[in-house]
Amino acid sequence: MRSRAPKIRSLNRRLLVMTCLGTSLPAGIIDATSFSEAQAAATEQEAEKSTPHRETRSRRHDIPSVSEHPKPRHARTEINSTADETVHVSSIQRSRGGGMMRVETAPYAIQTITKSFIDMRSPTSTALELVRNLPSVNIAVTDTSGLQGGRIQSRSLTDADMALMIDGGPAASAAYMAENVESEDVDSVSMMPGSSPIDLPVTSAAAGVLNQATHDPSHKFGGTMDFSYGTNNLARQFIRLESGDVGNTGSRGFVSFAHTQARSWFGGGRNEKIHVDVGVRKDWANGSYARAFMGWNLEDFVVDRYGTANQFYDFKRTGNSYGRKAEFDAASNDYWKNNINHWMQLFLTAPMHVVLTRHLHFDLRPYYNWGRGWSGSAGAFSGATSGNTYKSGVPVATGTPVTSFFLQDGAFSVGLTAILGYDIDKHNHFELGYWYQNQDYTQHFPSSVTTAEGANPSPNNSTYQIYRNGSRVYPGNTAGFEIHSLFFQDTAKYFHDHLLVNAGFKYVMSNVWYIVYPSKQKLGQNLTAPLPHVSISYHFNEHHQLYMNAEGDFRQPASSAVANTNIDGTLPKNQYSIREELGYRYNDKYLIVDLDLFNYNITNRLLSTYVGNNQTGVVNAGNQTARGVDLMVSTQPIHGLSPYFSMEYLNATTDTNIAASDINGSLTAFASKGKQAPLAPHFMANFGLTYTYKGIFANGALHYTGPQSTTLAGDQRMPGYFTNTLSLGYHFKPLWHAKSPTIRLNFTNLTGAILRTGVVGVGTNASQVRLMNGNLSNPGSGAQFILEPRFTVTGTVSTAF
Repeated sequence: MRSRAPKIRSLNRRLLVMTCLGTSLPAGIIDATSFSEAQAAATEQEAEKSTPHRETRSRRHDIPSVSEHPKPRHARTEINSTADETVHVSSIQRSRGGGMMRVETAPYAIQTITKSFIDMRSPTSTALELVRNLPSVNIAVTDTSGLQGGRIQSRSLTDADMALMIDGGPAASAAYMAENVESEDVDSVSMMPGSSPIDLPVTSAAAGVLNQATHDPSHKFGGTMDFSYGTNNLARQFIRLESGDVGNTGSRGFVSFAHTQARSWFGGGRNEKIHVDVGVRKDWANGSYARAFMGWNLEDFVVDRYGTANQFYDFKRTGNSYGRKAEFDAASNDYWKNNINHWMQLFLTAPMHVVLTRHLHFDLRPYYNWGRGWSGSAGAFSGATSGNTYKSGVPVATGTPVTSFFLQDGAFSVGLTAILGYDIDKHNHFELGYWYQNQDYTQHFPSSVTTAEGANPSPNNSTYQIYRNGSRVYPGNTAGFEIHSLFFQDTAKYFHDHLLVNAGFKYVMSNVWYIVYPSKQKLGQNLTAPLPHVSISYHFNEHHQLYMNAEGDFRQPASSAVANTNIDGTLPKNQYSIREELGYRYNDKYLIVDLDLFNYNITNRLLSTYVGNNQTGVVNAGNQTARGVDLMVSTQPIHGLSPYFSMEYLNATTDTNIAASDINGSLTAFASKGKQAPLAPHFMANFGLTYTYKGIFANGALHYTGPQSTTLAGDQRMPGYFTNTLSLGYHFKPLWHAKSPTIRLNFTNLTGAILRTGVVGVGTNASQVRLMNGNLSNPGSGAQFILEPRFTVTGTVSTAF
């Protein structure tokens, strides 16, 4: 066969011309299942560069000219692209609103921010901060220094209902999002609020998928570096080195290093982390490729205290902080050094795509996630009758400060997805796949004597460990599960690819366990779940698209949440949901509009509860219905100005009266049926404006979240609020080895407002309420809240070299 290099280069020229003129591309170019297809086209170009005279054997990688209709392609539903040149032309250059929105064609809702927007933001930004202005999410962050994560609310659900991914592999939870990957090594962040492709290794995705696509190694030797300084004594350094193409092997890679330290913005304390990212890629002449990404993180940060509503209002009125003490606190043992989280995290994903024949391909996507560390907190004082001793048997003196620990011996998750895809005919592509995952979460709750300086020692330091009756105080548990899943799907294209129909079925078999130490009491269950998927998309022309998507989803309680929950003999019930979407998209050379209507029916709703030390448990909270609409609008630059607007209306209600005990201990229920569901604001809106002129760039963004309930009883509400950010910068001309010298200033919370943006766990009730049997409930304390960090400014100097 002849090389297709001239054809590809011709297409690229035509794409570039059309993009510069603002002309829309046919549906076949940015196609429906579409990230994987763009990725395949990009992969072919990458291999073309490293192997000029190659032979392409797979029709999957034929790229049609603009005038002809594309042949069926392997419809891999990977949710990230590799940010190669073709993807940049068809997606990133077709973004609007300064990169806050881009043209999408998938047959389900997807909302993406691109590299142009990421590069304007502070390097300390986590994925949560980057997606904060998407219409379907309310984000609460705990710091602005890139040292922690936060919480996500989406369509009445939370990040516990969401698949958080890096390159299609499950990653750490939202609370620890900053441990996964540095922002400079992220090319795009996509949010699929109502869907999850059938071949993703997830089940608990009722709230959709948040995926970060990591940096693809450059073809040229070089790198990039930046230095940031800012509020709260922030100091951050980052450098990335690129190998470039290694001879004619088709291989290339990068390694990056980042160091961050900053003072806690609320209360005393200092935080520090070291992070390393590594990425490699290998391309073959026939279109096959292999990628790997590794992120390693070592971090020490202060465990925040999350206040009640009364504590928040007292702080707002008087300035009396309820944060950790800045100095040794002999009275309450609440010195910040006694409330440290020490954690090491390793994340690895290594997808590979193998072209076997023109019609047959194989994908293997392994992933590995491992973490270990501990959190310490004040554990009161040793009592006269406690029986506490040191390991030597010497009694611990009465009144000695004690530190209590969450000791995570290992948070482990490993799995893989294997997929065999076949082009049946010119219309149909069929895939058969298998998914395996094993997750194990083991933790103990030991106690140690606090050091003389008021700091918590390592729980593994035997000098400070506490014993009773000759044995170490070392209760604990193990929670985990093992999943085997089979799935298949068929993607059919008709009417010159204007119509796309995708239908599939996923069958999940899971074995769940929970073991308590030292008694070794064990609970467990085996479960199965059938999960159908169907989506239909129709492109009337290059401007208009309609789509419909429907899916089944189930969520079993996370191993870490089960481990932190008081289990009374039965495990929490699994959550099931049915989701439907109906959407319309429009784009031309001036405007992008994306409208999405959605409906959720949820059974056995699982809600997170906060148990302290940044740990959450889980409870069942009845059934729930959520309906609403998302709207996104953005335009091409007008005299350098690129506006963006998005909004969501949501009506989510609790469909059952949730069980509760009255003041006499009798079982009854809250009168919750028909009330607004917790964490479900009726209205959210976002506005963004980007300005570019020569080297100048600026972006301002405003977010509004309406009032919402924060308890199961509905007796406590959090008022609506605004958040804001501002980015200003200038790109200088290249100077010597500095190819892109840039300075930028990033501001958050410009008004310095003191406000609450989220909760760390839903409360049952804030006060005594009347229950269904007519009696009063027990008194409650309500939810515990996350505060928006006060005004911050971060200055950054950066360049590529």
